[in-house]
Amino acid sequence: MIQHMKTKWWLAPLITMAVISAVLLVPKQSAIAQEPYIEGKHYVAIKTPVRTLNPKKIEVTEVFWYGCGHCNTFRPIFEQWKKQQAEDVNIQHSPAIWRNNMSTHAKIYYTAKALNVLDATHKDIFDAIHLQKKKMLKPDEIFPIFAKQGIEREKFDKTFSSFGVNSMVQQANARARSYGVTGTPEVVVNGKYRITAGMAGSQVNMLKVAEFLVNKERQALSDS
Repeated sequence: MIQHMKTKWWLAPLITMAVISAVLLVPKQSAIAQEPYIEGKHYVAIKTPVRTLNPKKIEVTEVFWYGCGHCNTFRPIFEQWKKQQAEDVNIQHSPAIWRNNMSTHAKIYYTAKALNVLDATHKDIFDAIHLQKKKMLKPDEIFPIFAKQGIEREKFDKTFSSFGVNSMVQQANARARSYGVTGTPEVVVNGKYRITAGMAGSQVNMLKVAEFLVNKERQALSDS
């Protein structure tokens, strides 16, 4: 009997520690269970995070293609969401490229950016392709959109074929590959997470998942 009591006394601290550990684990498990969006189900974690432009801000990148009908539908939704973001969120766009025509459309985007008329031309380029049914692959077809913004033909031609624009197109291609993009549109949060409409459930839900991940990154920044 005495030996039995000694054994119980010796086990008591271990049992107490086990109980405390179990209790401490419960909130963590509950927090995970309560998360509305799950990695691997609603979004993908990028294996090797891609460097962002500004590490002090949370970067949200829309990967798109001017010729994509889904991107045309997503554009106004994303633009509205963009207006609602706090100053610590840095919104970027990155053209996807896996065909020659996509490369040309990426050149249109970076030409507009280089000439500081992107905001004024972005919707017009989508409209030219999806409403006016233009292919937008030849300079003569592309230039009128820039002419509307007062850009001279010589300046447009020089910029469109410039080393700088071609370099940005190559960088966009490399970036999309690093993200692991499989289609358009897709949204990447802070170079770490990739969201597709298929995984999120809809284009609107893509931005709900993005909001969740932005908050996740915001918390990580405040804790660091």
